Amino acid sequence: GYRVSLQGSFLGSNRTFVPFLEYSPRQHIKLDPPSGLQANITASKCQIWWSVPWYFAEILQYELQYKEHSTPWETALNKTPTSSLPQIEIEATEFRKGITYIARVRRKVSESEDSYHSEWSEWSQTTSFQRAGISQLPEKLFNVRTVQFLFIPLSFVIVLYVVWNCKLSQKASLALTFPHQLPSFSHSTTCTMEILR
Repeated sequence: GYRVSLQGSFLGSNRTFVPFLEYSPRQHIKLDPPSGLQANITASKCQIWWSVPWYFAEILQYELQYKEHSTPWETALNKTPTSSLPQIEIEATEFRKGITYIARVRRKVSESEDSYHSEWSEWSQTTSFQRAGISQLPEKLFNVRTVQFLFIPLSFVIVLYVVWNCKLSQKASLALTFPHQLPSFSHSTTCTMEILR
């Protein structure tokens, strides 16, 4: 290991500060991002691969991100390869036909490696690919704006329906009470008719 010390002048006197009594560079690694990222997509799968120095091949782990070209990286999907090989396969059904996708990858020393420790590298340069076929309608057909335009008129129709039903039920209840008065009315009509004869 190494001893790291910082020397400097503070208030007119020289001082030495020791942030690490014992510093091991192999425990503080930040790798360069992967290079040579390429992709090939067929009807059944998408293969993405990249270059890695042979002496690191066994001790690295990777994280891949991919997204539609027109969307921000915050919406990207993450995949972690199950082996230390610098490649990954993804089912083609995860990609919509006719849409361009871009992918990027980063790496670090594997968590299972005891001799070294590192943080994630920066993201690699991107590669783009497209599943063959005609573009399909997006899964989110009803975006927020469409839902708003549908929701307001539909709510209005529902309110009108409820009000209309309430008025009809009031008329129906009047019609139910009205027949009880009907016999006396018809009786008085009959009596009046007999008097007039």
